[in-house]
Amino acid sequence: MAQFRVYVTRKILGTGLDRLRKIANVIIHSGSKALSPQELLASVKDCDGLITMLNDQITSEIIDAAGAKLRVISNHAVGFDNIDVAYATRKSILVTNTPDVLTETTADLTWALLMAAARRLIEGDHITRTGQWQEWTPDFLLGVDVHHKTLGIIGLGRIGLAVAKRALGFEMRVLYYNRTRRPDLESQFHLEYRSLEELLRESDFVSVHVPRTRETTRLIGRDQLKLMKPSAILINAARGSIVDETALVQALKESRIKAAALDVYQEEPTRNQALFNLPNVVLSPHLGSATLETRTKMADLAVDNLLYGLTKQFDKMKIVNPSVLKQL
Repeated sequence: MAQFRVYVTRKILGTGLDRLRKIANVIIHSGSKALSPQELLASVKDCDGLITMLNDQITSEIIDAAGAKLRVISNHAVGFDNIDVAYATRKSILVTNTPDVLTETTADLTWALLMAAARRLIEGDHITRTGQWQEWTPDFLLGVDVHHKTLGIIGLGRIGLAVAKRALGFEMRVLYYNRTRRPDLESQFHLEYRSLEELLRESDFVSVHVPRTRETTRLIGRDQLKLMKPSAILINAARGSIVDETALVQALKESRIKAAALDVYQEEPTRNQALFNLPNVVLSPHLGSATLETRTKMADLAVDNLLYGLTKQFDKMKIVNPSVLKQL
């Protein structure tokens, strides 16, 4: 007989839910669209655990709707800014995420964006498909070199460091800005620390890898974009709120920077027609961790976190709010 009740807000990959069904009654939202707040409120009632996605807003109201039985919210994402962690902590509810397993995959996607923008691959694909390519000429669809250029990384966490490591193969100079300076990594990976302003002024490519917080919201706005080189390219595969989209569109229109490549947006899915109309921006639909292998690992880890939380094996969990353990 099932000991627990668990709600999963989207169908996930792999066979992890089979393990969960051994101890829980597992209910999965099978619709093609994310649950509305009203649907989520009704679905979480009397649950011991939730497996949530990054586009599920788990507010204090949702947490209260689940009731007193709720023990664990297992987020199927590296981030957890979609969850009111402070409120969950006050209610002695564990919040977990899926770090580590998507680091390399997201770094790969960052480089795909960087290369596509630098070499104008999306424009080239469109020109080829629509029959606009008439002949080879020396000045046709010129991009910019990546090798031996300067890459600036904003946020030297797991993913930022993975991106930096890949730059070594291109013999790039790598600058970084981080809340905490990392001299140990500087010597090991030939990194140079800079203030944010210095990094923006010196870099040919700027790649954003900070989490979404109050401090990082619109970290890259009009004033910061003005500091960048006219030849520079901005890449954002972190969170859309970090870059002011209105300011970015204006900078691209006025050629104050050369190009941008985005995997994340202020609103998702994005309907920003101003971005769509720009030829010098590469757009992808939040694909950072989107490989079969990585999404399967994320699903397995999300299930494991939930299982461990329900069975009080806290030492095995990827806990976002470890202070809550003192209350349990």
